[in-house]
Amino acid sequence: MKLFKYLERISMMHKLVSRQKTGTPDECARQLGVSRTSLYELIDELKSRGAPISYSKSARTFFYRQPYDIEIKCSLRPLTPLEAKENYGGWYNSSKVLFFRTQLSELSMVTLPC
Repeated sequence: MKLFKYLERISMMHKLVSRQKTGTPDECARQLGVSRTSLYELIDELKSRGAPISYSKSARTFFYRQPYDIEIKCSLRPLTPLEAKENYGGWYNSSKVLFFRTQLSELSMVTLPC
C-alpha cells in the first residue's frame, strides 16, 4: 500500500537527516528508493509541516537547523458494524473493514474481501 511506503520513507528520511548521513541529494534519493525529484517533493512536504531541513554543501548532507522530531502513529482495527454503517451511509456488508488515521492524513478506510 502506498501510504505505508510513504510513511517508511518519511521515517528513513528523518533518521538520515537527524544523523546527518544523507549524502548528496542523488545518494539520499538512492537510499530512499526514489528519484531526485521525488526526494525534493518529500523535503518540500516536510518543510511545509515545519521541518527545518537544510543542505550543507561542505558536509554533503541534509540536516535539521534546530532540534526536530517526527512522530508517526498509525493504528489499524476492524470497524464495528455501527461504524461501518455510518461510514457507508447506512449500507453494510460482511466484508472485513479496517480504518486507520495517521497524523498526516484524514480518516482512511480499507475494505478487505472475505
